[in-house]
Amino acid sequence: MARVPLPERGQPLDVAYIYSLATAINDLATQVNANSTNESNIYTPTMGYQSIKTGDMTVVGYTQQITNAESVLAGTTKQMSFNFPKDFKYTPIVTLTPINVGKNEYGNNVIVSVKEVTTGRVDYTVRYNATGQVSLSVNILAVGIPQ
Repeated sequence: MARVPLPERGQPLDVAYIYSLATAINDLATQVNANSTNESNIYTPTMGYQSIKTGDMTVVGYTQQITNAESVLAGTTKQMSFNFPKDFKYTPIVTLTPINVGKNEYGNNVIVSVKEVTTGRVDYTVRYNATGQVSLSVNILAVGIPQ
């Protein structure tokens, strides 16, 4: 791609110079848009397949603390939710991952399951499968198309 020469101080900006600026900008836009890796595809049952520029997608990542050195009983559940900072246009794809902050066997024995995902929030359940003292967080990752 050609480089546009910088104008001298006091140089009048003529049509030829503006034309070279516009040409350089268009060449740059063509190079950026020609890259096939800048597109992503998202599929959910509510919206079907959507193709969108990767830079136009929204990704929300959040770590939510669930318990901090709390005693829990095996078989009990805790209902949790997380509101996205901004609503998505369609229901996003959400992944939840438990993090055993306390690094003990009780924190390893949990199940996190998605209850419901809307354009504005995710509701989920944490199930404890062992009785003991647990420190637990959940990583929340939502990927979708912004409103």
